[in-house]
Amino acid sequence: MANPQHPSPTHPAAGPSPLSGKHIVLGITGSIAAYKSCLIIRALVKRGAEVQVVITPAGKEFITPITLSALSRHPVISDFFSQRDGTWHSHVDLGLWADAMLIAPCTASSLGKMAHGVADNMLVTTYLSMKAPVFIAPAMDLDMYQHPSTQANINTLKGYGNRFVEPTSGFLASGLEGKGRMQEPDLIVEELEHFFADPLKDMTQEGAQGQEKTTQKDTLGQEKTTQKDTLDQEETTQKGAQDQEKMTQEAAQKEKMLPLAGKHILITAGPTYERIDPVRFIGNFSSGKMGFSIAEECRRRGAEVTLVAGPTALQCDAAIRRVNVESAQEMYEACLPVFDTADAAILSAAVADFTPEQKAESKIKREADDLVLRLRPTHDIAKTLGQRKRPGQRLVCFALETNDEEANARGKLERKNADFVVLNSTRIPGTTFNADDNQIAVVTREGVRSYPKKSKQEVASDIIDVLQGLLADTTTLR
Repeated sequence: MANPQHPSPTHPAAGPSPLSGKHIVLGITGSIAAYKSCLIIRALVKRGAEVQVVITPAGKEFITPITLSALSRHPVISDFFSQRDGTWHSHVDLGLWADAMLIAPCTASSLGKMAHGVADNMLVTTYLSMKAPVFIAPAMDLDMYQHPSTQANINTLKGYGNRFVEPTSGFLASGLEGKGRMQEPDLIVEELEHFFADPLKDMTQEGAQGQEKTTQKDTLGQEKTTQKDTLDQEETTQKGAQDQEKMTQEAAQKEKMLPLAGKHILITAGPTYERIDPVRFIGNFSSGKMGFSIAEECRRRGAEVTLVAGPTALQCDAAIRRVNVESAQEMYEACLPVFDTADAAILSAAVADFTPEQKAESKIKREADDLVLRLRPTHDIAKTLGQRKRPGQRLVCFALETNDEEANARGKLERKNADFVVLNSTRIPGTTFNADDNQIAVVTREGVRSYPKKSKQEVASDIIDVLQGLLADTTTLR
């Protein structure tokens, strides 16, 4: 998910990088070259990619997850289980989420495990579940790299369709000099960029190289070989078309396998501005960060997303249908027709409860010691949608409270006919308006579940986990 506060850089002449918006799983193994992974993450993020790091236990001996997490802006995954409460990391979900997996550095040990399916750590398990192309950048001493067993493992992995970024020659950690040094980070990232610019180009190049070799033989007058080369070229062209079709089918299949595939979710985000005159308004401090994070999370899980956004500078994925509004009335009018066809609605917007009864046509001048504004209530979007909710449809509301938080949230749950309420409190510093973090409690009719303080991206994942479970429940709503 693109972070609006850190826009993706562009190449001056060519426009956005082919990596922009791509999901990259970066695997890091126990090599001294692990420090170079920081440079890889930075380069990928600068090009607009979203990076999820998976590291082996040995890898953590060379570089700390804290450093990697700070650079990738995601928690680093190392173990199968993150907590003692049964929470686990899904290697299957990672395989579906990724557009590519890059293992850099990759040790001889990991090469062997990957070649023979030894799934004894999270990285190899993720690799075995990967639906996307896999790039491998080996890093080891020259003797290890040259050893027949290592070369056999590399050939096996190449035969599985993995793409290798060949190591370079240079001074190694052993003090020796030779081939085995991991390729430089910028060149590794260029390999990924090259692939996404034209995923079939590498196959075309291989075909061209084979054709060139055959042509050289043809110059020796081998007419029979010339005929064979023509057939090989036709076969290569046919294979390229078949591979392209297969990739398209796999992408479509991957989309269908996502947990929210086929679901349409309405999300509101940001503030509303209620105009007093052409230059003044009644509003609030909402940035829209929470709602936008929720929209991105829903899209990542395969949902069709309609985002009704109040005034905000935030940007979202192009695959999200965004409807920009200003006032509570405009948000109300935008939500009603969308909700009728949606499977769920998540109302995270900070909608003004009141709007001026009269709006001045020109700027109000300060001609008196006071100004009296008469306000009238805005449409209650949550209540209206709760009344229109059909069986099987889900409604999620937000409650930002200053006191009696849980009691007020429970009251909102009943009044709005919501399935659950996401509760925020102004008494927790750095977790509400304009903050990058949040701390919530999910209030249902069954009880309350409190969560620790997390980034809004992680909070969005927690919220959608709850919603996903409800959407999977086909029982009739109360």
